[in-house]
Amino acid sequence: HENRGLQSQPPPEEQNYGPAAAHVRQGPFVSVSRNGPAKRDYLIAAVLCYANLINFMDWFIVPGTLIDIQKYFELSDGDTGLLQTVFILCYMLAAPIFGYLGDRYNRKIILGAGIFFWSVVTLGSSFISESYYWTFFLSRGLVGIGTASYSTIAPTIIADLFEEGKRTTMLSIFYIFIPVGSGLAYVLAAGMADVTGDWHWAFRITPCMGGLALVLLILLVPHRTQRRTAAHRALSISGTIRVAAERPDVHRTAKTTWCQDVISLAKNRSFVWSSLGLTAMAFVTGALGMWVPLFLYRAQVVQGIVPPCLQESCSSSNSIIFGGITIGTGILGVVAGAEAARRLRKINNKADPLICATSMCISALCLYIALMVAQTNILSTFIFIAFGELFLSVNWAVVTDILLYVVTPRQQSTAIALQILVSHLLGDAGSPYLIGIISTAIQAKNAHSFQWNFWSMQYSFIVCAFVGVFGGGFFLLTSFYIEEDRKEAEQ
Repeated sequence: HENRGLQSQPPPEEQNYGPAAAHVRQGPFVSVSRNGPAKRDYLIAAVLCYANLINFMDWFIVPGTLIDIQKYFELSDGDTGLLQTVFILCYMLAAPIFGYLGDRYNRKIILGAGIFFWSVVTLGSSFISESYYWTFFLSRGLVGIGTASYSTIAPTIIADLFEEGKRTTMLSIFYIFIPVGSGLAYVLAAGMADVTGDWHWAFRITPCMGGLALVLLILLVPHRTQRRTAAHRALSISGTIRVAAERPDVHRTAKTTWCQDVISLAKNRSFVWSSLGLTAMAFVTGALGMWVPLFLYRAQVVQGIVPPCLQESCSSSNSIIFGGITIGTGILGVVAGAEAARRLRKINNKADPLICATSMCISALCLYIALMVAQTNILSTFIFIAFGELFLSVNWAVVTDILLYVVTPRQQSTAIALQILVSHLLGDAGSPYLIGIISTAIQAKNAHSFQWNFWSMQYSFIVCAFVGVFGGGFFLLTSFYIEEDRKEAEQ
């Protein structure tokens, strides 16, 4: 697929990438016919989507069995929240490294190594005994490093395979597997714990799926995938690409350094504000993903719906229900967000950030209502949590598409890596731990009871509603600059 429709272009070593590629050089133009994406391109995208599914299943396998893990290792709420924080910290610190490598070296090799590494570590973590709890924390950090290699690079390959119209659709499908994988993690973890009576088995399924993903990656994804330059995107008109012939007397543009890329991105206001909006999304999503099943369980205990869990294996029905909600609202939200963006862009060039701002504020309101009704009506709590997750999911593909058209292609892997670093450092790296330590602090100041166990979690969660409103504000600020930054990236 590497040369699909792009005949008459200079050899790879003479091609310019990044901003320089957008400047059409003097000289004759060659009109090149371009057919639609090849079948193999869709097949490659399918493999990447399948690996993304496994990626997020491994990400949320711990929250799916949280009650059992907390009992097994005898962890407080604060220590339990630290499990996800260790994972995210290692993930975000590794992301810039893989972003640098992805912009400069073979992406297929990096992806394959990452899938193999995190699958092996996940399998190994299923054999850790309760006396070596620190090893379990370490294993989660190592899994985070492995998944960073994938999340940083895979979206850029999809962006290179498809042109703008198709790109939004394919990225939407790719990001649907974030909520689908997350939801399946809860269902898988809870289901395996119920069937086997041992939560460890939940960590032995995804490594097998990872092995299949690695085989598919090796067999179907080409050794080198062509990077579509800004010129190829900007000059595409009605299926015809006018490729500027390279004049031999014009010297080649030098590659920029990583520091120059970072400085350039820091001046891109749309990138900065949308990244802060994504950070607020990550904060809320991380806290919900870690604590909602436990919060629902404590609410049900207070209402007398379920008895307190004192036996070896606790009921996992909340994890299964929450997993189903995550899958359903995730698919619906991502599809609705992409379709809304596609339609509204025709009448408003600022549609993408405005969609994100609106959905964040509505999500925050729904989550606040869910917290307030949890002690009296568990059904209403499920409903409002579902709506909160739905409006959060609206933004996933839209935020990534914003990045891809306000950042030049030469800097995209670095931009995604930096966005991962910031959004996780200030977002879901700390939110599970923050909610946990606030809950532990509230419990410490009050008499131990099931009622205070519930209230401590309820009061802690209110932080998420306020952060969601701030996220809406960040996306609103993005809308002030997005037209200018998009034009600059296209040049």
